[in-house]
Amino acid sequence: MNATELLANTLSPDATTRQNATEKLENASRENYPEYMLMLSSVLADENSQLHVRNAAGLALKNALSARESARQTEYSNRWLNLSSDAKAKIKQESLMTLGSSSSKAGTFAAQVVAAIAAVELPQGQWNELIEVLLGFVNNQPSANLKIATLQAIGFICESIKPDILALRSNEILTAVIHGARKEETSPDVQLAAIHALFNSLEFIRDNFDREGERNYIMQVVCEATQNQSVNVQIGAFECLVRIMDLYYDKMALYMEQALFGLTVVGMKHSEERVALQAVEFWSTVCEEEVELALEAQEAQEYGELPERESKYFSKIALPEIVPVLLMLLTKQEEDADEDEWNVSMAAGTCLTLLAGAVADAIVPAVIPFIEAHIKAEDWHHREAAVMTFGSILEGPDPSVLTPLAEQALPLLINMMADTNIHVKDTTAWTLGRICDILITVIKPDVHLHPLISALVGGLQDNPRIVVNCCWALMNLSDQLGMFYGGEDEADTPATGPLSPYYEGIVQALLHVTESSSNESNYRTAAYEAITSFLTHAANDVLGVVETTTVTILQRMEHLLSVQNQILGVDDRNNWNELQSNFCSVIICVIRKLGNGIQPLADRIMTAVLQLIQSAGKTSTVLEDAFLVVGSLASALETQFSPYISAFLPFLYPALKAHEDTQLCTVAVGIIGDISRALGDQSAQYAGPFMTVLLENLQSDVLNRNVKIVILSCFGDIALAIGPSFEPYLETTMNVLRQAGAVQPNPLDYDLMDYVSQLREGILEAYTGIVTGLKNTNKVNLLLQHAPSVLELIQRCLTDDEKTESLVKLCYGLLGDLADSFPGGQLKQLLLQPWIASELKARHRMNQDVKKTMRWARDMVKQATQ
Repeated sequence: MNATELLANTLSPDATTRQNATEKLENASRENYPEYMLMLSSVLADENSQLHVRNAAGLALKNALSARESARQTEYSNRWLNLSSDAKAKIKQESLMTLGSSSSKAGTFAAQVVAAIAAVELPQGQWNELIEVLLGFVNNQPSANLKIATLQAIGFICESIKPDILALRSNEILTAVIHGARKEETSPDVQLAAIHALFNSLEFIRDNFDREGERNYIMQVVCEATQNQSVNVQIGAFECLVRIMDLYYDKMALYMEQALFGLTVVGMKHSEERVALQAVEFWSTVCEEEVELALEAQEAQEYGELPERESKYFSKIALPEIVPVLLMLLTKQEEDADEDEWNVSMAAGTCLTLLAGAVADAIVPAVIPFIEAHIKAEDWHHREAAVMTFGSILEGPDPSVLTPLAEQALPLLINMMADTNIHVKDTTAWTLGRICDILITVIKPDVHLHPLISALVGGLQDNPRIVVNCCWALMNLSDQLGMFYGGEDEADTPATGPLSPYYEGIVQALLHVTESSSNESNYRTAAYEAITSFLTHAANDVLGVVETTTVTILQRMEHLLSVQNQILGVDDRNNWNELQSNFCSVIICVIRKLGNGIQPLADRIMTAVLQLIQSAGKTSTVLEDAFLVVGSLASALETQFSPYISAFLPFLYPALKAHEDTQLCTVAVGIIGDISRALGDQSAQYAGPFMTVLLENLQSDVLNRNVKIVILSCFGDIALAIGPSFEPYLETTMNVLRQAGAVQPNPLDYDLMDYVSQLREGILEAYTGIVTGLKNTNKVNLLLQHAPSVLELIQRCLTDDEKTESLVKLCYGLLGDLADSFPGGQLKQLLLQPWIASELKARHRMNQDVKKTMRWARDMVKQATQ
């Protein structure tokens, strides 16, 4: 095998040559892994090889060591760790040597390989000398290329390895990185590599940041780097400041006062947009942090406590300095800007929105003069900036402060939907959408609705971006007026509503938008979302519009199904899939709206949906949407759904067995719950096969663990539906639940803690369904032998410091149900355990809903222990 030629062929423009070379390399990696790795390493280290070939070798080495999926990563790690010591030593040595290559690009390839090996070995306690070797390269070698590649390697290592593994080496890493980032370093490329490495190391140098002297020096080096001659170093330095503010806000007061205020305000005015973007991002980060701190302070106040962290109010102090700069940046729009391309005016708009959230009412007087001065300006840049400013400050200040301003601005904004400039119209539609969403009381139905709806419906025939914002504004109008004028309960449909006179016209206009074959900027999808909102909030006097729209959507669905054999290519298939998903969303909303009233259309809906499931293909998201329609229909029709089950089950079981498709499997499990709840005790005939497939799924190694939580919860749905008929499955189910309940969280692993919390909720929901299903039946005594393990889980959950309110409520509910099942005192001794009386006392931090459940549980326990 000629390694160089083979690697060169993997980059060939000819697809066949490329594929053959790739297959040969893959075979070599499987058949003789040690030889394959040594071959790649020698090519990477060979200074006489062409650069693109060395690149291919470095990439292949890295890809043989690292993978995105955790199972494959484990396989790759074990494969490397089982290599002979000599082979590993040779590959490491050659990678380290290549860091100093005369070609800086080859050094970068080697840096990635070094980091990939480190990511496997350092967590295993191997290659401990690596950091020391790398520090030696940075501190003692005259070669700039070696310094750059080494700093890149350190940066990649910091990025790919968990902070706690590197925390012990933070002093040495920080010393090397700061050494390279200092202004005394003569090579800008070394400084840039050092700044990037510093960025990646910021999370695990927490101890260093706690020490004032070290923190001062780090901040000095980063602040000086913002003034570097190299623009790239400046950008990297501002990126570091953004990350530092995010991680170490509490320690920033001194530096804000002495340097950061000035540096970032000047940075926002920088002629190089990439620098300005990072300086704006710095203030966005400050505002996000202070919005979060304000919420924490409010929550603490509600509970009569002091907040753990306090705001430094940086954004309020800097308001007079930063607002004028942000407003100036808003006028820097580009005529032909791509909406997906982030630019400085977009960043300024986002920052202004966050600033309004952070400083609340104080933003209003700071921006009103700008809005008044420019909203009628000749130059469209200033007109658009004025409208953007107004739209950006609508969330944060007290509505009572904004309402008079919005009332004054609304007629003007409605007229501006006829502006000659597309950007002004686009931002105006967005701002009207924000008013509809946030300040609905400003819109007086008898005064504003007609001109507002006329303007927005008119905008539906405009540019795709404007159409999207008009659809969004109409959706917000429907949602907010629906909530404001609708019944107290979602199920209460009012006789009429302020939008009723306009319903048919608006829905027809939206349906017209959806007839387009294109979906540029997602405007067709936005129109379907708006239609869904109007159908959801329809008053009784416009239910006719709901029914005719449903028939229109069903006709479209049936037409698409009839032409699916004509689909050519991926784009057509994607378009078909997306339309079917939109149709499903509308039909689900109508089913929920009409409830049992959907019965006349049920046959037609099920026929279309079963056809759709057949034609959707195994991995299509359309399959999930189609299943959700079936679930909604089952919930609406209840026992009248039974005629459709035998036709549907042959499609349900394959979805339940699609273990690799997490989302589809989750939806399929949910449908078992929907069917069980809908049919009640009539679902007993299906419980056997349902339980069999669900228990099999729990044994699967492939199925995502979060789906297994949904399965446990589903046991509760089945048990609740069939009551005493659950007896054949009770013993197995209770054993599974008991085993799952024994899983303990690791306080150092946040993902596991979150998972265990959700797992416990799923188990408690299952127990609740089982207990409630057997309560008041002749099989209730089956629960007695399981009561100790149920109470054990409740105790474990309630004594966990990290418990959520929803978990606590479930615990109290289950405790009450269990006590209520045995009012005759059969559980008296268990329920008299001291911990139960202790837990059933009102807690300081407990919302009313949880408190109500707790009081009910306390009454049930009292009755069961008399």
